[in-house]
Amino acid sequence: MKLCSSLKTCLFFLCSALALTAQNKEVVITIDTLSPQVFMLTGQGGNIGIYVGTDHVFMIDDQFDRLSEKIKASISKLSDKPITFLFNTHMHGDHTGGNASFNGPGTTIVAHDNVRNRILEREKKNLEEAKISEEYLNNMLPELSFSDNITFYDGDETILGFHVHQAHTDGDALIYFMANNVLHMGDTYFANRYPYIDLKSGGSVEGLIETQKKALMLINDETIIIPGHGRPSNKKELSAYIGMLEELRKNVDMAIMSGASLEEVKANSTITAKHDTAFEGGFISAEAIRESFYMSLQNKESE
Repeated sequence: MKLCSSLKTCLFFLCSALALTAQNKEVVITIDTLSPQVFMLTGQGGNIGIYVGTDHVFMIDDQFDRLSEKIKASISKLSDKPITFLFNTHMHGDHTGGNASFNGPGTTIVAHDNVRNRILEREKKNLEEAKISEEYLNNMLPELSFSDNITFYDGDETILGFHVHQAHTDGDALIYFMANNVLHMGDTYFANRYPYIDLKSGGSVEGLIETQKKALMLINDETIIIPGHGRPSNKKELSAYIGMLEELRKNVDMAIMSGASLEEVKANSTITAKHDTAFEGGFISAEAIRESFYMSLQNKESE
């Protein structure tokens, strides 16, 4: 075995090995039973919703393509019925990465108009760079899109899908299973962690808060919420989350009105200090959330 000729070389190989280990780390798909017909699958990426209907399965989001076979195996434990509908809550790859693997003659992918447009834009770039084939691109795209609301009926269950404006992105949709009383909020809600607001894809602080308030009006104390990331949640936790967001909005608004710069807001830990212990456990740091709020609210002020 050859010794590394320099510290730099050793560090390079160490980092490469660690990266490879992380990439190949075993991902386990876990299943939470939320109601007799609705389940939440957790693996790597956004939480998946599964509804086992009368004759078919209704699926919400699909994480990353490399996990598709594992996800299919987990779904087969719940039902052997075909996946007739696959609903994308928004366009990000950790929610739509498996579209091509799940798409087929018996499956229709459904999403908001903006989701289809953004996936098309993303995958066209990959096609131009020869990373994917034309067939793969076509299978990634939703075949059915809507501009506002869409409703599915299955026996006694009514499934409501409705678009919410400029929240996490510009194409977010919430899905509510009325009879089962389960609401999938996609990435418009991160349970017990700071949210990710994709400003470059049409997201905004105001839209995120309004979306969560809209959800609050729809549900009751018994509703189970599937968040985009995090454990299953409920109305009480969502209400407290809205209170946290509104307080951060007030704090950042005050900083903006006082003339604080972006760098000053990012460095001002007092803006989020009250909530950091409870909500900084995800991939969005306190500094990152202060930056997102500043950028979004500053844009609103300049309009």
